[in-house]
Amino acid sequence: MSILICGSMAFDTIMVFKDQFKNHILPENIHNLSVAFYVPELRKEYGGTAGNIAFNLKLLNEEPIIMATVGKDFSAYFDWLNEHKIKTTHIKEIKNLYTAQAYITTDISDNQITAFHPGAMVESHQNKIKGIENLCIAIIAPDGKDGMINHAKECSDLNIPFIFDPGQGLPMFNKEELLKFIDMATYITVNDYEANLLSKKTSLSINEIAEKVKALIVTLGSEGSRIYAAGKEYKIEAIKINTPVDPTGCGDAYRAGLLYGISRNWDWLSAGRLASVMGAIKIKNQGGQNHSPTREDIENLYEKEIT
Repeated sequence: MSILICGSMAFDTIMVFKDQFKNHILPENIHNLSVAFYVPELRKEYGGTAGNIAFNLKLLNEEPIIMATVGKDFSAYFDWLNEHKIKTTHIKEIKNLYTAQAYITTDISDNQITAFHPGAMVESHQNKIKGIENLCIAIIAPDGKDGMINHAKECSDLNIPFIFDPGQGLPMFNKEELLKFIDMATYITVNDYEANLLSKKTSLSINEIAEKVKALIVTLGSEGSRIYAAGKEYKIEAIKINTPVDPTGCGDAYRAGLLYGISRNWDWLSAGRLASVMGAIKIKNQGGQNHSPTREDIENLYEKEIT
């Protein structure tokens, strides 16, 4: 049985400004803004929610299936996925568009200015789940709006359990659309800010949302995570990292661990701990797909955390 990941594939271009934005932006002239930041550091990373989740599942010896739309510039990313033996059968190339791109400039205080071009991601509705066999679970991660709506409905119609993971795409949806997602979803995962926004937009409390699904998972960054399931609340402690390097992709790594545990019918404490382990491993490396622990490394850290 396979895990289906519906979500974005993207290139992340990350630049570092060796100063503070506030020293160069005049609040009284914000209506007439024209600034340029000298960024001597630049790196380009493979990213996107689907790519990051699949990469981490592969570290767990899973065979994830990515469903995404990409552009005419995706060839190097295809090579990367093939190198890591991640299936690309259901990644559709849109010839007249570029792959989704995030351009992120960070200052020395970790403030960020981001420009995001969705590119081929907006065509994600062209992909269809029907016909993919032997799926045990899916995740509907941030993607094109129509694609997220269609893929959630397909999973519901085909009786495929799925996680609704709206992420930064949550503001795209209105109250009615979010309530439909909640009604169809088997599980929901959000960070604490997204949990509050979801609650506000649907007029449902956190507990009311949790009652409508098998589990509501809320990540809390360095404070760990909480899992609400069957009327109980499970507190998952974060793994303490002395020298965190980069939080980019930690949420996706967490979700990979969660998917792995759910697909094997683990209890919630065990699944949450593995998810926490995957996030902790990722945060010690730059980018979303540059960490390379062995399966034994993951198992050792997991065993250490439960003893």
